[in-house]
Amino acid sequence: MLRPDGIRALLDRVTDEPIIANLGSATFDLYHAQQRDANFYTWGAMGMVSSIGLGVALAAPEKKVYVIDGDGSLLMNLGSLGTIARQNPKNLVHIVMDNQQWAETGGQPTHTSTGTDLAEIARASGIAHVIRVASLEDFEDALDHAVNEDGPWCIVADIEEHGHGARPPVSVEENLLRFRRTFTD
Repeated sequence: MLRPDGIRALLDRVTDEPIIANLGSATFDLYHAQQRDANFYTWGAMGMVSSIGLGVALAAPEKKVYVIDGDGSLLMNLGSLGTIARQNPKNLVHIVMDNQQWAETGGQPTHTSTGTDLAEIARASGIAHVIRVASLEDFEDALDHAVNEDGPWCIVADIEEHGHGARPPVSVEENLLRFRRTFTD
C-alpha cells in the first residue's frame, strides 16, 4: 500500500472531522490529497502527533479524531499508547503508516524493520481495537470499522515508501488558526 492511497481512502470517509498528520510525508501527502481546515499539520514535532491527537479527542468528544502517524515517530513516543489506552477515548483513530524507516532523516531503518511490532505494542498497552494491514483493501475495511465503531482504534498499515511532494505553503500560524476555526464555527 502507498501512503497517498491510504490517505485518499481516509478522506473518502470523513466530512469535517479533524485529521492530524505527522510531520513530513504524512503532512505533505495529506495536504496534496485535499486541503481542509480540519487538517492539522505538525512540523518540528516528531513523535508528538499521537499525543496531540489524544488531546484533541479528549477536548472534542463529539468529533471522531483521526491521527496519521509514522512508525519512526511512534517509536519516539511509545508511552502515548499506554496513555491512549488509559484515557480510552471512544472517538480516536490512530493510524500508523509503517514504512520501516525514518524517511525524514535519511531513510535509516526503524526497529520495525527488524521485528518490532507496533500493533502488538498497542495491544499490550491496552488498546482494545488494534489491527495490522498490508493491502489497501484491508486498510479500507479497517477504516470502515473504525469510522462506525467506538474506539480507540490503532491501525498499523504496512506501506511502501514513495517519497513525497513539496512542503505545503501553509505557515504554522495559519495552520493552527484554520484548525481552531473548525471547532468554533
